[in-house]
Amino acid sequence: MRLWQDLSLSALVAGFITVLVGFTSSAVIVFQAAHALDADASQIGSWMGALGIGMGLTCILLSLRYRAPVVTAWSTPGAAMLITSAAGISMPEAVGAFLVSAVLIAGCGFSGFFERSMSRIPMPIASAMLAGVLLRFGMDVFLAMRTRFALAATMFLVYLVARRLRPRYAALGALGAGLLVASAQGLLHLDAVHLELARPVFTTPSFSLRALIGVALPLFAVTMTSQNMPGVAVIRASGYDYPISPVIGWTGVATFLLAPFGAFALNLAAITAAICMGREAHEDRNRRYVASVAAGGFYLLIGIFGATVGAVFLALPKELVLCIAGLALLGTIGSGLAAAIAQEADREAALITFLVTASGVTLGGVGATFWGLVAGMLALGVLRWGRA
Repeated sequence: MRLWQDLSLSALVAGFITVLVGFTSSAVIVFQAAHALDADASQIGSWMGALGIGMGLTCILLSLRYRAPVVTAWSTPGAAMLITSAAGISMPEAVGAFLVSAVLIAGCGFSGFFERSMSRIPMPIASAMLAGVLLRFGMDVFLAMRTRFALAATMFLVYLVARRLRPRYAALGALGAGLLVASAQGLLHLDAVHLELARPVFTTPSFSLRALIGVALPLFAVTMTSQNMPGVAVIRASGYDYPISPVIGWTGVATFLLAPFGAFALNLAAITAAICMGREAHEDRNRRYVASVAAGGFYLLIGIFGATVGAVFLALPKELVLCIAGLALLGTIGSGLAAAIAQEADREAALITFLVTASGVTLGGVGATFWGLVAGMLALGVLRWGRA
């Protein structure tokens, strides 16, 4: 089987880092979203189980289908939106809204409308948007030195040495060094970890106009603009050209099937996808799909042992997670910047895209990724106007 032939330790490590970064960076937002809907402990466990299984299956099946890295994630902006918009909405109404949003995502995907729209974005703009999205993760490596200098500096130095001697295992070496330093400093809080299976809790959906307007439509909008759009940019900027339409469509289908158990929105990953698509996963880009398959396997573990795996990830110090994410993404940030400024005629528009995206500005509840794209395309149009 080709998967076993393409298997590599670096890809497995990249898959683990993908899940580590994705879970620890936003799991608390999902917990808060569930609490906003008055979910009890069993329902929260069901949410994590459904999301983990949904992400795991879509990562594995779609990556094997296209032999390319396909990384999915939950909608972090969608979860944040639920925290502020779910007041007065019952759990059955919210599940009904999740179903409506899933139908809209699937329709937007399978119809090809979203892919046709994204295909009009020039590569310098897409690359600049990718670099802007990832910039803060690279900076976090050095910001972490302010609070945990020994931990962050050791990981950085080990990464540099490994990049010189064994490039494929640089991220693994940095992670191992970080765990050793964190353990020596007493920063690993594993005493609260205990084995516990996630149990599915089915919620019968109900539909209301207020949930449709207040939850379903905003959830659909932020998932497409703040998650799927940068997700496509990462895929294209990384040099992969597999069809986007069915991938988006299947994330909508997976969301629809798992929504009654708490999967509020599944979509393309952006930041974590870049880890699986970068050189740290494998020097041969045709073998990097193994990293996303591995990520899918780790997400399945989260789905099955949701509470246990969540406790393990949350027991790691914040600075360790920030450092390993930033170090794993250094190559992707560099590639994005290089592609963004390669064409002198479009360099200024790409720079505007990069700066707006990296600024983190939010307008009208829509994130900086979308506005960076808007600003870059506007600048491109103005600067190209009248040009032969």
